[in-house]
Amino acid sequence: MHLTCPSMPLCLMHVRLSPCRALSHAPTSLHVNQTQHCKLLPGMVSSQAQLCRSNLELMQTIIQAAREVKKTCQKTFADMRWNCSSIEIPADAPKYLPDLDRGTRESAFVYALSAATISHTIARACTSGDLRLCSCGPIPAKIPEPGYRWGGCADNLHYGLVMGSKFSDAPMKMKRPGSHANKLMHLHNSEVGRRALRDALVMKCKCHGVSGSCSIRTCWRGLQDLREIAMDLKTKYLSATKVVPRPVGTRKQLVPKDIDIRPVRENELVYLQSSPDFCTKNDKQGSVGTQDRQCNKTSVGSDSCDLMCCGRGYNPYTEKLVERCHCKYHWCCYVTCKKCERIVERYVCK
Repeated sequence: MHLTCPSMPLCLMHVRLSPCRALSHAPTSLHVNQTQHCKLLPGMVSSQAQLCRSNLELMQTIIQAAREVKKTCQKTFADMRWNCSSIEIPADAPKYLPDLDRGTRESAFVYALSAATISHTIARACTSGDLRLCSCGPIPAKIPEPGYRWGGCADNLHYGLVMGSKFSDAPMKMKRPGSHANKLMHLHNSEVGRRALRDALVMKCKCHGVSGSCSIRTCWRGLQDLREIAMDLKTKYLSATKVVPRPVGTRKQLVPKDIDIRPVRENELVYLQSSPDFCTKNDKQGSVGTQDRQCNKTSVGSDSCDLMCCGRGYNPYTEKLVERCHCKYHWCCYVTCKKCERIVERYVCK
């Protein structure tokens, strides 16, 4: 596919950013059940605020999704030099750190994960009955193979995608000055996130039958856990394509920088600016560095002390762990355990 935008200077100002980071700092005690509560939510553009006022239940679900983005991103990249630390900046900061503000591959991942998470959370909320304007997803027309039948409550992915994209893409669709290349990048990566979500809709079944014979299975279409979707997007992050704007008539396209003979693929993350190595602290580049980060001495992956510490070396320390041990099952029906202590050696980067 080609990504196009009107021809105009590309770097007039930074695009207004996705509100996921700001919304993740909304007070946990705040329950959005009155229209005036929408004014208390930071980082939203006018169309998002309007959506909030017209659908308060949906807004509460989106706030939940924003918190989930932060948590899932940090878990997914816990073994990398860049570990989503940018999302941890104070809520009153005016914008992301530069690693998410310059069109880097980290920005690509965050936008894709944000879009997927918002739609995922909405789809699941329909299934659980938390949203009155939607219910279970539709039953597929195609009948499963013999021994299977449709039933249960499917995740309402269609509603999740429609309402999620309406909220997620609003800042990039506003007619205001900004980097159109950045807007196109964010719109594309958000759609990659939703495409990954579509691929994560799988058939789930429950067995029925005498003595667990599973002679009949009741099935429904359900989404995989967000953690699995995030890992899929992490794979796309690692193979993301650097793009550049190219003029075509009165519009511009984003095309692969090194292989611009082909268009950008619909399922690949794209980025405009190269990332720093994140080894040392650099505020201008948005790098917090890896000093004092925990590393794995025996690993050969990205969490290894050699890679995580960027060759600076590491310091060992010991930690006492208290664990359950010598557990014994008692009929019927409880388990008793003892507590055991053990000393483990940890390592942190210099």
